[in-house]
Amino acid sequence: MSSAGIGRRSLLGAAGAAAAPHLAWAKALPKVAIHTAKGTIVVELESGRAPITSANFLHYVDTQRYDDGQIYRASRTPGMAPGNGSIQGWPNPISGRRYPPIAHESTTQTGIIHDAGTISMGRYGPGSATADFFICASREPYLDAHPDPADPYHQLKDNLGYAAFGHVVEGMDVVLKILALPTHGKVFVKEMQGQILTHPVPILTMRRA
Repeated sequence: MSSAGIGRRSLLGAAGAAAAPHLAWAKALPKVAIHTAKGTIVVELESGRAPITSANFLHYVDTQRYDDGQIYRASRTPGMAPGNGSIQGWPNPISGRRYPPIAHESTTQTGIIHDAGTISMGRYGPGSATADFFICASREPYLDAHPDPADPYHQLKDNLGYAAFGHVVEGMDVVLKILALPTHGKVFVKEMQGQILTHPVPILTMRRA
């Protein structure tokens, strides 16, 4: 083979090697289909940017802990147009075993903000998240970490926000449909008044897509 041919092959090989990490990154993002009684929501997990939170969610999915769970909460943003807010789900509240809590990956650490379609983890204190997840139907900046403790939008006293770890790629219409359902259910804490679904939406199964 001529030196020119070898050179061309070398350049192609180098280009392929340079592209390989990008292709591997694209293929590495797992997807999960959340099959509910109101339709299917497919989420893509940012396993590279939020590895701890993504792995934890997949652990529950792969061990079928979310099967027969519920989307039980529809939190509509006060004073905003319909379609603003989030929905929240969990494993079966009676039989759904939970694994140990995980370390908190804040939005300042991952760069994943709470935008329309973002999936994130519910928690109390930092490092307390287990299986409760929520999906934003709209931009929810007050759920992000806020460096300024005087920021009027921050929800948590620790100011670290919630751990966003992926986004909806199919089924935002299902998210909006659930968000619009009646919320006259019994509350667990007073802050959830008017946010608990009258009839929780069953999670039939969750599987990798």
